[in-house]
Amino acid sequence: MALRTIREYGDEVLERRCKEVKEVTPRIRELVEDMLETMYDANGVGLAAPQVGILKRIVVIDVSPEADDPIVMINPEILETSGEQTGYEGCLSIPGKSGVVTRPNYVKAKAFDLDMKEFVIEGEELLARAICHELDHLDGHMYVEKVEGELVDNEELMQEQDSEDKE
Repeated sequence: MALRTIREYGDEVLERRCKEVKEVTPRIRELVEDMLETMYDANGVGLAAPQVGILKRIVVIDVSPEADDPIVMINPEILETSGEQTGYEGCLSIPGKSGVVTRPNYVKAKAFDLDMKEFVIEGEELLARAICHELDHLDGHMYVEKVEGELVDNEELMQEQDSEDKE
């Protein structure tokens, strides 16, 4: 396994639509392992293949509190959404910044696992947000296209939350 370089906002690869994965080869397995290691190293909850410069329809997500329950989605597709949630969202490709984004509160998606077995996943709140965010990357879209207002510095945001917690 190896850490990959996370591409940052402005890199053309982040604006391109990804290609479907036809089969899981040893290189695809290695890519997934590297993506997980890179995501965990960067303290992220999700990472899409284009964020490491690979135009394949692959995302990894882990919203578990201990960061020990990874979800690998190959050729994912959203089947259904409902509800609405509005909150701060960040992206490993835009380090140190967050913005307010409205997303569905519930998402049902289908994808393939590393054995190319189809599965369906349902998620609410953070998992729903992560699925929508990562799947946007596969079509060349980033959350900044949906931000309501301005991007804020994460340090300022944390200071605001600390002051609110003390009140």
